[in-house]
Amino acid sequence: MTGPARADALKDEIAPTGKLRVAIAISAAGGAFWSTRTKAGGYAGVPVDLGKEMAAQLGVPVEYVVHNNSGQITDAAAKGTWDVTFLPKDPERETRMSFGPVYEVADATYIVKAGSTAANFQTLDQPGMKVAAVNNTTTMRGAIAHLKNAKVTGYQTYDEIFALLKNGEIDAFALSRDQLNAMAKKIPGTHVLDETFKQTVTAVAVPLNHPLSAAFAAKFMTDATTNGTLRKAYDNNGLKDNPIRTKTK
Repeated sequence: MTGPARADALKDEIAPTGKLRVAIAISAAGGAFWSTRTKAGGYAGVPVDLGKEMAAQLGVPVEYVVHNNSGQITDAAAKGTWDVTFLPKDPERETRMSFGPVYEVADATYIVKAGSTAANFQTLDQPGMKVAAVNNTTTMRGAIAHLKNAKVTGYQTYDEIFALLKNGEIDAFALSRDQLNAMAKKIPGTHVLDETFKQTVTAVAVPLNHPLSAAFAAKFMTDATTNGTLRKAYDNNGLKDNPIRTKTK
């Protein structure tokens, strides 16, 4: 296929409803993966901006399909409810969707509640310690593998865990360092641990068996990283001080 025929085949595969349906997860966390609701009733976030630009390149409208977390997006991958997404990648998810280039690398650690005696991983990983993570996420799987004694519990939303931490009902919350540093400013007395237990990589993804979509999404992200589109999306969403990291150490 060449020219218009190939373009039509791509649109039929990547936007079968006539719109590019972009799966996003909503919370107050912000960052390179999470999106937020705007006061005007829309959405903001790096995935929101990238999805909008991708739809423009395809010449179709964009539609955002909202979820509570990346686990829910993963669970919907085979249901035909979304066409493209931007989310953390891990081996389990690679069996359920096709990933393109990584566009963010984040260090995962823990924030501990105000007054906690946990000063490092060793003192946190004790029997009776309650650690929260967003359910069915790469960070949650990493925390379960990392902590041998503390109990890791998954919750559906970031906001739910934020409230539990603020009220002192959990001992710690596992998430990316940048997001936890921002959280620490909102909950006095909390402390982000210095160590890192996992590097989480975030990438563009499409459902399995969508070869034209996968090729298009991969080229889109490669170009976005070099032509300033990704940098603009970061700058528009409170990440002006964040370098773009595409490779783990």
